[in-house]
Amino acid sequence: MINTLKIKSVEIGVNPPKIIVPIVGKTFEEVTAKAKELQTVRIDMVEWRADHFQEIFDKDRTLSLLGELRSILERYPLLFTFRTKKEGGEKDIAMDAYVEMNAAAAKSGQVDLIDVEMFSEAGAVQKSVSAIHDAGAYVIGSYHDFKATPPKEELVGMLRKMQEMGVDIPKIAVKPNSVGDVLTLLAATNDMYEKYADRPIFTMSMTEKGVVSRLAGGIFGSAMTFGAVGQVSAPGQIPASQLAQVLDILYQTRQQ
Repeated sequence: MINTLKIKSVEIGVNPPKIIVPIVGKTFEEVTAKAKELQTVRIDMVEWRADHFQEIFDKDRTLSLLGELRSILERYPLLFTFRTKKEGGEKDIAMDAYVEMNAAAAKSGQVDLIDVEMFSEAGAVQKSVSAIHDAGAYVIGSYHDFKATPPKEELVGMLRKMQEMGVDIPKIAVKPNSVGDVLTLLAATNDMYEKYADRPIFTMSMTEKGVVSRLAGGIFGSAMTFGAVGQVSAPGQIPASQLAQVLDILYQTRQQ
């Protein structure tokens, strides 16, 4: 049985999947301008991709921007993500600095969730998860493969491992090199959801081949999906407005 997660007015773990839109601006002004634009769009959650921010290693400046984002996006759950270069992000970072940055974001009280890349240095990962929870924020535990799609058993194993490590939402994003790879990701999601998950899970198959996973992933058990408003943060993201329309069609039909 899935224990849903309610953040502000958003309940994660019930259909339709919740729409997340990323902010990927490089400057303070670009980030806040995009946040204001998102107030007019139908979405459920906002992700700040902090690795795109030019001043991210200036702690005071970063926390100041987080405060601005919280003020502008008050009604939305806010996800803080520093995606490391090895998992498709913009910047390299030492593991101790990564742990410290995530902890500082959590302790600021300005964010609701923080993304933690789970298959890095094990001790540091567990330290990061604990520090975020101690500060009162939730953890999306993530894994990204921009080259391939692992076998179904491996994908399920990674999702189960993240759950065992105490993250609130396990997440996997992989690249499909064939249509069969998309089916592998969806089958793994369904297996995890039906047999092992006790909390929301979040999966996607990237690039154009994997768009169906962003649209219909909820049917297989994925609790969230990314849409774009302008610039994308990963291959295959589609406009949030179109995504909302498709979700309406899928889930109104299923409720009839």
